Amino acid sequence: MKRYVVAEFAAEAPLLDAARALRADGQTELDLHSPVPLHGSDEALGLKRSIIPRIALVAGLIGAVSGYVMQWYLVGIAWPINVGGRPPHSPPAFIPVTFELGILFAALTIFFGLFKLWGMPRLHHPVFEVEAFRSASVDGLWLSTAVAPEVAEPTAARLRSLGALQVEIVEDAS
Repeated sequence: MKRYVVAEFAAEAPLLDAARALRADGQTELDLHSPVPLHGSDEALGLKRSIIPRIALVAGLIGAVSGYVMQWYLVGIAWPINVGGRPPHSPPAFIPVTFELGILFAALTIFFGLFKLWGMPRLHHPVFEVEAFRSASVDGLWLSTAVAPEVAEPTAARLRSLGALQVEIVEDAS
């Protein structure tokens, strides 16, 4: 069973410093909640570059190749029809379908891949139990971390020492 330690900060700098400090202490499941993008947050959380672009490229290439091969087989081998003296295999005629299938495969892979990578759909998160957390969508700067029950209190104390305005511990019921 996990617990989440949720802390509010007054400014960006202490929030990012607290994220760096917790990461240096060995915390790995950190998240920042803010109504605006925070420059340097990916570095403070220790996030690596996403693999989504590479996955989308591979899926797009698979889609394009499958579209081209499908057309080549159907028009050139299975049902060759001589229309206006053009050859059965005419690559310029295959460009639109090849392009569209590449885009379709990439888009669907990104859509369903993000669901898998992000563990969606999760309609409720334990940090939503904190009443003051509602300010995260308006003007609050929040840091949350998932911890084992025995380190929840020391982590909360560490966040208070790092300048958190308020700190709460929430238990994950799922």
